[in-house]
Amino acid sequence: MKSTFAGLDLASDEFADEVRTQLAAVEDLLLAELSSGDDIMTEAATHLAKAGGKRFRPMFAILAAQFGPRPNDSDVITSATVVEMIHLATLYHDDVMDEAPLRRGASSANARWSNSVAILSGDFLFARASRLVSTLGPEAVRIIAETFAELVTGQMRETVGAAPGTDPVDHYLKVVWEKTGSLIAAAGRFGAMASGAEADDVERLSRLGDIIGTAFQVSDDIIDISSATGDSGKTPGTDLREGVHTLPVLYALAAGDETADRLRTLLIDPDTGLAIPVTDDAVVAEAIEVLNGSAGMTAAHDRLRGYADAAAAELAQLPEGPAHTALSSLVDYTIDRTG
Repeated sequence: MKSTFAGLDLASDEFADEVRTQLAAVEDLLLAELSSGDDIMTEAATHLAKAGGKRFRPMFAILAAQFGPRPNDSDVITSATVVEMIHLATLYHDDVMDEAPLRRGASSANARWSNSVAILSGDFLFARASRLVSTLGPEAVRIIAETFAELVTGQMRETVGAAPGTDPVDHYLKVVWEKTGSLIAAAGRFGAMASGAEADDVERLSRLGDIIGTAFQVSDDIIDISSATGDSGKTPGTDLREGVHTLPVLYALAAGDETADRLRTLLIDPDTGLAIPVTDDAVVAEAIEVLNGSAGMTAAHDRLRGYADAAAAELAQLPEGPAHTALSSLVDYTIDRTG
């Protein structure tokens, strides 16, 4: 249906067309900004932008802008473009750290050129985002600087790992918020501010971004374990194969039952006590089966529903309208996609 876009219910064909028009403007500004430097930078800097993507963060900024009196202000497009540029910059750096060969179905920049080119491309995107955000004023610069710090802190926290005595679940959720929730929160704040929304609504939309960003990662964690091959577009157990313990695994390991004991045998190095990549298909299959029947999976679903309830509470205080409908459908989708 025309009134749906990217899985969201946009309430009416007219509103859906407005959102599409604004996203197209974001796309134009994004490519114009990344193509405006020296030719030596253009191909690598536009590589991921041209590969596509859901453009979730600019869409969130555009929807947040609907709660202000100037939803079509040019600053809304600028704000939405800034958050997408920052997101793309982090992807260049993430792919280097993860040695990822693919991104969005295409060769990653590090695989196509080199790690150095990928890192410098990410730096260039950060620089262009900083130039663009300066046109929005000092408060916007402050917000984006703080968001930069949160993104980097989250990556560092993930890389270093939980300190001795730290609750692994708390550590993991803090990383998720810093690496994912913080930028979506900034998208909500930027969009609402650019359209002149009331201060209380700006704060609500920022908190909503925090919640939705974290909830999406938790739902991805669940899907990686619970989905059948092909249902989610990725191979189940990808995180286990990479030695990454996500929320259902952390909850299950903390349960102190026979399931936890079996999972430690399958997923933990007995000498170091650290997570290990699981390369044997049979071991991955057993771990997935154990996890799907575990208290950890139940706890992860409960946590996800808690985020949905928190998001609904924030939405209940925002004015009704097409954007409210779209954001409500986004919260529902976050839950429904886990089955």
